[in-house]
This record gives sequence, structure tokens and C-alpha cells, in this order.
Amino acid sequence: MKLLWDLIITFFKLGLFSFGGGYAMITLIQREIEQHGWLTDSQFADIVSIAEMTPGPVAVNAATYVGYETAGLAGGLVASAAVILPSLLLVLSVSGFIFRWQKHRLMIMSFYGLRPVVIGLIFTASLVIGRTALLSVPENGSWLSLLRSKPFQAVNPVSLIIFLLTLAACRYSRIHPLLIIGLAGLAGGVLYQLGLF
Repeated sequence: MKLLWDLIITFFKLGLFSFGGGYAMITLIQREIEQHGWLTDSQFADIVSIAEMTPGPVAVNAATYVGYETAGLAGGLVASAAVILPSLLLVLSVSGFIFRWQKHRLMIMSFYGLRPVVIGLIFTASLVIGRTALLSVPENGSWLSLLRSKPFQAVNPVSLIIFLLTLAACRYSRIHPLLIIGLAGLAGGVLYQLGLF
């Protein structure tokens, strides 16, 4: 029962204090997971991948996955509800105020001030996930020391190639992102079976 309350409090807090949507929330979710010792970095990277591929908001999908992995079905349900509840309550309580004052200079300046924070949170989440996805570091090893001493051994070349191809496909082609995700997942599965990961 304590675990369920921990999930409720954690994800309610994340839902209450996170701005910028699911990607901005990923860094905060990762920090909470580390503090509670709920999942490993590798499991967290899997969460982000699964949350991105499944329909719905990334934050809700991630909360559902973390809750389910730590406390089963009940954990998934309470974590999902807890992350949604603050937004629902906030929108219901302040929507009238925001619509009334949306053209006010102070309100406009506030939203401009939040934009760089959101980008910083998304960038931090990208670094955390990139470290897990692109570097070949043992679970108990230090990725930073390995990167400094043997940079070419630290980077997983297969992961780097998949990353660069995905980046190029997203940036320079009209291929739908879901197809890119599916093809990258398929390539990763085949390469894993061949022993290249």
C-alpha cells in the first residue's frame, strides 16, 4: 500500500510541477525513478521508447509503465490518474483567468519565459536517453570515465548508425515517424539477434 501512495504522490507532484508536456517531464520522471530506485537506466530508456510508440501523451504512458512495473495493474492505474489529475484541476480552475488575461503583457512574458525552460528539460532528457542508447557501458561502470579514456570503445557503433539514419530520415525525408520507429525497431531486433548489440 505504501508503494501505491508513493506512486500517487510522485506522479501527482510531477503532473503539478511539470511544464511543457511529456518530453519536458521525462527528465523529472527519471530523477524520481532514480531517487526511489524503481527502475534501472536501461528500463527507463525502454519506458521512453514504449511511451513514444504507443498512442496518447508520453507522460501518461510513462507513468502507466512505471506504475505497472513497480506495483502491477493497480500501480499503473494510480500513477496514470495521479499524473493527469493536476492538469485537470489546474485547467478547470484557471482557464477563465487565462482566457480573460491572455493578451496582458505580463501573461505573454510569463509564457515566453517558460519556453527556454521546457527546451532545457527536453535537452536534458535527450542526454539521459542518449547515454543509455548510444554508449556501451557496463551497468556498474562510469560512462564519463570510459568516454574520456576510450571514446571509440564507449560509443556503440551500431546504435550510433541507427541513430544517425533515424535523424536523417526524420529531418530530410517525408517518411512518417511511426514507420521510422518501426523500421529502427526491426533493424535493432535483427542486429541484436545477429549479436551486434
